[in-house]
Amino acid sequence: MAWTKTYSGDEPLRINKWLALEGVCSRREADSLIEQGLVKVDGERAVSGQKVETGQTVFLAQKASRRLDNQLSILFHKPVGIVSGTPEGDEIPAVRLLTADSLSGKSHAIPGRYNKLAPLGRLDKDSRGLLILSEDGVLAKAVIGPESELDKEYLVKVKGDVTPEKLDRLRHGLELDGRQLKPAIVEQVKPKELKFILREGRNRQIRRMCQLVELRVVDLMRVRVGPLELAGLPEGKWRPISSRERSALLNGDAPRARKPRPDKPERSGRPARDERPQGAGKPLRRAGASAPRRDSKPGATTGDKRVSPLKGEKFKRTKLKPRKRTPIK
Repeated sequence: MAWTKTYSGDEPLRINKWLALEGVCSRREADSLIEQGLVKVDGERAVSGQKVETGQTVFLAQKASRRLDNQLSILFHKPVGIVSGTPEGDEIPAVRLLTADSLSGKSHAIPGRYNKLAPLGRLDKDSRGLLILSEDGVLAKAVIGPESELDKEYLVKVKGDVTPEKLDRLRHGLELDGRQLKPAIVEQVKPKELKFILREGRNRQIRRMCQLVELRVVDLMRVRVGPLELAGLPEGKWRPISSRERSALLNGDAPRARKPRPDKPERSGRPARDERPQGAGKPLRRAGASAPRRDSKPGATTGDKRVSPLKGEKFKRTKLKPRKRTPIK
């Protein structure tokens, strides 16, 4: 369906900027659509750099709307050793792993040579986890733009002694490249595992933060970007981002509250051997019955003579006569 809207601003505004503010497309995408003649103002073809004035109606051709609707946005579980962006030398880029075989679920399209997927928030080569790849300029601005407020969650395994003092410094006491870092949420999940929640993305930020407090990162995994979670997506697999998830990222929605795991019922403690009643756990024996002999073999007995249960009491072995042998001639 074609997009159309009347401009109601007080001051004239460039068409590409207004379309970006309306969330229709990015400025670069708007310029491309204008050059292709797919944007009109009051029925006349728009030109690059044109401004829209109060009361004028901007119209996007159906072809332009369809092209914007078909833009791919992908959630990928990046393995270690894969680069997010442009590779160097023998490096393997993430887009090369987006094939039909690695798709988890269904998708209206498979990325091909004509799709220009860019990483929205890079993961370095030694890290793994959630990576967003998209050709949607509006989504890119919402995720990695300068005004983005989306936080990112990481699970980090470290080597070294984790102390309360080090945790306090990681939360709000460090600076990188001469600039103070924004306050971070850092929690100790396990003795050697930390959870980081950041609202900024400096180059190799978590690894450098840990290095400043004498901790070495041995595994780093991104599990969430804003409301978008990695959940159970297997490593090396990808799936398309739904329209609902895109809207949640654009709106900056908070992540869904995670349900706490129910506590396992405590098993009733087994009493100590000294506290057990005498004879507990042993089968009851009738009065006067003799205890069975452990060394006795199964089978019926008659007096002192033991009878095999397979042969019986009347069993007699048949003796065969010697066979006549014929000499070999």
